[in-house]
Amino acid sequence: MGKIWRRGSVAVAVGALLTFGVGTGGTPAAAAVACPSGVESDFNGDGIRDTAIADPEATVTGVRGAGEIHVVYGGGKGTLTVSQALDSIPGGPETGDRYGFALAVYDADLDGCSDLVVGTPYEDLGTVPDAGVVQLLHGSPAGLNGGKAVKEFLQGADKPLSGGPEAEDWVGYAVAAGKTSSGTPYLLIGCPGESIGDIQDAGGFHYVSGTAQTVTLNHQDTDKAGAVAGVAEADDRFGSSLAATPTHFAVGNPGEAIGTTPFGGGAGYFSHALTSGYPKPLGGLSQDLDGISGAEEAGDQFGASLAMVPYRSSGATTTTQVLLAVGVPGEDLSTTVDAGAVQVFRIAANGTYDEVAWIDQNTADVAEDTEAGDFFGQQLAAVNTAPNATSTGANTRLAVGVPGEESSDEHRDKGGVHIIPLVGPPGASDEWIDPGYGIPGAPAHRQLAGLSLAATPSLLQVGMPYGPAESRAVHGFPWNVASGGEPTVTFRPGEGGIPATGTAFGAAVR
Repeated sequence: MGKIWRRGSVAVAVGALLTFGVGTGGTPAAAAVACPSGVESDFNGDGIRDTAIADPEATVTGVRGAGEIHVVYGGGKGTLTVSQALDSIPGGPETGDRYGFALAVYDADLDGCSDLVVGTPYEDLGTVPDAGVVQLLHGSPAGLNGGKAVKEFLQGADKPLSGGPEAEDWVGYAVAAGKTSSGTPYLLIGCPGESIGDIQDAGGFHYVSGTAQTVTLNHQDTDKAGAVAGVAEADDRFGSSLAATPTHFAVGNPGEAIGTTPFGGGAGYFSHALTSGYPKPLGGLSQDLDGISGAEEAGDQFGASLAMVPYRSSGATTTTQVLLAVGVPGEDLSTTVDAGAVQVFRIAANGTYDEVAWIDQNTADVAEDTEAGDFFGQQLAAVNTAPNATSTGANTRLAVGVPGEESSDEHRDKGGVHIIPLVGPPGASDEWIDPGYGIPGAPAHRQLAGLSLAATPSLLQVGMPYGPAESRAVHGFPWNVASGGEPTVTFRPGEGGIPATGTAFGAAVR
């Protein structure tokens, strides 16, 4: 059974707070003539997708847990390792910084080159421990961080983020970014440890809009653009998880108390429409609401993970709706404690919602079996490969991390990944991969497969930062991979120009 523990009062499955890092050099990318627009995660503007892989526990210049990020340029054009040891990156390596704990990619300045967002929630600011910081590393024809200076988002006097830095604010614990349907770049920065007045760890998020990067702090007592769902309470951890599309975004608060039930969890959802910079709240979700399955239970952590994709119903001529998947990793199924579940909601442009699926490993025709401590739904990633076409189970897919999955006493918490259609019956075309069965490497104790997932239009990226050193890697699987199918691309320390060192290589990937 997977163990639940707390670090800085945020409840997570074992390994979920292990971090990602910074680097020390690398092969320079071949310069491109100009930055073409429209290619996702293209840091050097050559029209080929690049990959950023974090190692948050990496030792940098002898400093343990400082963290580093490895960038692999597409087309065999070299690698780059980024860390706070570089003169061009503000700050310096400190023990437990976990540089790269969270990553996001978007074109912040609309120059056609992708930019990398780096969340470092355990960064100390002066004497304030774990205040957190987010850095924006700009892409350029010379490669990532080869042009404009790094932009920092942090709290303090004359700083971009409102409020003063406080111990364990965890700014950058979660980040998400993209462009709205009108083409405006946006960045979401979660700060789940933010205190609202004297309410400790109520949490919040910063919304960064446009190329001018105007910033607002939003929390559950904010009413600037309408009332945010819920009320700020101690230990809510609003901002622990984030998911977004061009029309909507969602914010998880897995610590939300439902009545007297602690850590029942919830999630709020918003439109990108702004009033004085503040995004418009559309509603909230939790298991005590009518039309939502399940019952609130202590430690359910509804909203611990989120994934969102555009949705177009049959006959619709525009894509104004979304599908939101909400992870409930602490859900008890009858007497099966912490088995976990995922609930899927369809949200309309006006904020109305309906639940379209409840998914667990007891669901009809779904592979594998429900077991105590599976934590099904601890991490999620989703894709819509055809957002301007009718959404189907073939083009709209969800990957569910199951880090507590085990095949025997010898392989406790081996973990695995369930790939499920977001439209139609969950068991109609679901697939399963785990270490030794699709995911390369022999199964072993506490590999926690499923803790690191990311979506690209063509690939599901699965990070394997834990377990035997020889199995640590990032693998890219086609979204239609068969159960036990092999990846089509793999990144490993010591291969393809990536340094051979590493502690938690692949704990985050974009």
